[in-house]
Amino acid sequence: MMYKIIVIFLGILLSTTIASAQKIQPPVGRIAIVADGNSPDPDDLAGTAVSLALLRSAGLENRLVHYSHSCDLVRNQKISEQAERERHALMQGSCEVTSRRWGGFDGLTFLDAKWNQKKTVKDLCNAINASSEADPLWIVEAGEPDIIGYALKAAKKDKRQYVKVITHHPANDDAGDFFKWKEILDFGVEEVRIPDQNEKLQTPLADWDWAKNHNDPRIQGIWLQGKLAEVDNIVKFQKGKFDCSDAGMILYWITGATAGGLQLGTVDDVKTLLLEYVAQHPEK
Repeated sequence: MMYKIIVIFLGILLSTTIASAQKIQPPVGRIAIVADGNSPDPDDLAGTAVSLALLRSAGLENRLVHYSHSCDLVRNQKISEQAERERHALMQGSCEVTSRRWGGFDGLTFLDAKWNQKKTVKDLCNAINASSEADPLWIVEAGEPDIIGYALKAAKKDKRQYVKVITHHPANDDAGDFFKWKEILDFGVEEVRIPDQNEKLQTPLADWDWAKNHNDPRIQGIWLQGKLAEVDNIVKFQKGKFDCSDAGMILYWITGATAGGLQLGTVDDVKTLLLEYVAQHPEK
């Protein structure tokens, strides 16, 4: 009887180890993220913080070769000029503070796409031009597609075939002021479409109490970015919610992308990865 118990225990242990080993299995290639945050919806504040923390927790921070924010190039009339300026600052803060506190992103410049459009387009274009069949570029569309379109237009034609654009919401695809989604696809890139991540990653704020009450300031900092978005007074639909929906595309990528990646990530998936990392890497 004891022998059977030991065998069962070892079987469970082995299957758990295998599952854990398969959890982080990114595809080949590099990743670029183009986010907005200067549009009426402030969800990119939390989305940015969670995305960077996930990449660091997965040990994939060196695969991130481009990060730009505030990619809404024409101001939406639902947000004032003053409020939009605040958002640019808040988004830059989410990038800079999260990357410094979590570490590993020292070689990366976080670009404001609207205020530094030429530099942003050039940076993303360079990442596209460095692509090959063995080293493709995965672009996460976490906002309007215009910056992606400008970069693809400026890139070498023979390099565009090695670009894959991950999207989860038609509201981003069709919101461009200068490029429509069909025009992005006409460049010859691969569309990688996953379900709407709001389904599992736009949740009641209380679902993140574990982060608010955690003793590690890196985890608390993630919660603060979500709270900043929740108390934002431009939109009403984020009240009482923590929304890091765009980070679902990062979860999908780090867990396999088109080779079995997590198509509908949850708060528990985020929690597991982040808490495992901070437990193994306490702040000095």
